[in-house]
Amino acid sequence: MAQAHPKPGLRPFLPDDVPMLAAIFAASIQELTGDDYSEAQQEAWMAAAETEEFGKRLAADLTLIATLDGSPVGFASLRGKDHIHMLYVHPAVAGQGIATMLVDALEKLAGGRGAEKLTVDASDTAEGFFAKRGYVAMQRNSITVNDEWLANTTMQKTFGTGPASGALQ
Repeated sequence: MAQAHPKPGLRPFLPDDVPMLAAIFAASIQELTGDDYSEAQQEAWMAAAETEEFGKRLAADLTLIATLDGSPVGFASLRGKDHIHMLYVHPAVAGQGIATMLVDALEKLAGGRGAEKLTVDASDTAEGFFAKRGYVAMQRNSITVNDEWLANTTMQKTFGTGPASGALQ
């Protein structure tokens, strides 16, 4: 008999999640962004998880945790009502719909908060994922992270007004 894959779940962020989410953040950057960013850029980016600010940023946003068998495998955060601030999935589950589930939830929450559009500063690695979901590139950005320059793209998705829009059901 074939064994069914466990169904992913969603839950809110808890302060005790910070170490596990920092590990997911670092693993995601280290293993998934190598084609788009240099090793020095990756190191600078990953260092953000080693500060107290990382947990504070997660707590300040509406952060959702994706789980498999109760263990965190990814997370995403909504800043305000209309900006996806973070989206990271552990490399072991990349391509299995975890990021899609997280962004679906954030889009519904944003719509429920009255947002007419949702923006994200997508890494070069994530740009294609967001483009497939209907996000449109608005501008290229260069940001400094720990003395390294990293590029990303501000993307935007405008919600429709019909029943299929981002409003909560």
